[in-house]
Amino acid sequence: MDLFFKYLTYEKRYSPHTLTSYRTDLGRFAEYLAQTYQISDPAEADHTIIRSWIVSLLQNNMEARSVNRKIACLRSYYKFLLKNGVIAQNPMLKVTAPKAGKKLPAFLPQETMQQLFEQIEFADTFEGWRDKTVLELLYGTGMRLSELIGLQENAIDFHKKTIKVLGKGQKERILPLNNSLENCLKTYLKHKTLEFPENQPAALLVTAKMQPLYPKLVYRIVKTYTGMVTTSQHRNPHMLRHTFATHLLDNGADLNAIKELLGHSSLAATQVYTHNSIEKLKAIFEKAHPKA
Repeated sequence: MDLFFKYLTYEKRYSPHTLTSYRTDLGRFAEYLAQTYQISDPAEADHTIIRSWIVSLLQNNMEARSVNRKIACLRSYYKFLLKNGVIAQNPMLKVTAPKAGKKLPAFLPQETMQQLFEQIEFADTFEGWRDKTVLELLYGTGMRLSELIGLQENAIDFHKKTIKVLGKGQKERILPLNNSLENCLKTYLKHKTLEFPENQPAALLVTAKMQPLYPKLVYRIVKTYTGMVTTSQHRNPHMLRHTFATHLLDNGADLNAIKELLGHSSLAATQVYTHNSIEKLKAIFEKAHPKA
């Protein structure tokens, strides 16, 4: 397993979030094998045993989407074992993933986002401007949580009005800065300089203790401020990424352009946002057309 995770880290360049998920999933599978079949090495499991684990997860009311993530982990693991000659046959070839219902991305309406940035008062302090910058970056660029936390100060180019993001697989992409985000960043950096006059942290977004932001704090920031303008249960950083993409599409942006901005490797991942726009069009049609 250690070699497998080194392979995912250094060759496949999986994100820390994905690595953590895979460690958890593989660990729970190993526990199941030990408790149910007294098997200590997952390499000894065949397709019938793997299927029994999947059935047990579904019987415990785990959503098909979550089960499919665990199956994806096992596919990678057994493919790695086969490649390295640990097993002679890949048991995952006889394992079928359960069908998952399509789940539309949750997003906030444009009016709600305007309310968030125009009516909510942020404290005129280092932390107040940092929190606003977090929200402006997530909604203004559509970047992922991991990309936000990994931002360095030198990633910003105010002259070109761009910011450099390091995405999945260590792929860099350049994102534009809108005027609101640019002004917010400049004000935040002034407060950051005043807050830490001697030792300027290289990380763009930091805590009051000069440490880089961590996921739990970003979740708290997003949940607190969006909770002032919406009762939605999906108040998390990824929801702002969905909101960014949906608003671009609603306002006529090209799907390929949105794909590049989001850092998706294929257009299929971006096309999910068209469903939200179609639903919106249906609602407008039913409300406005005489024969609807």
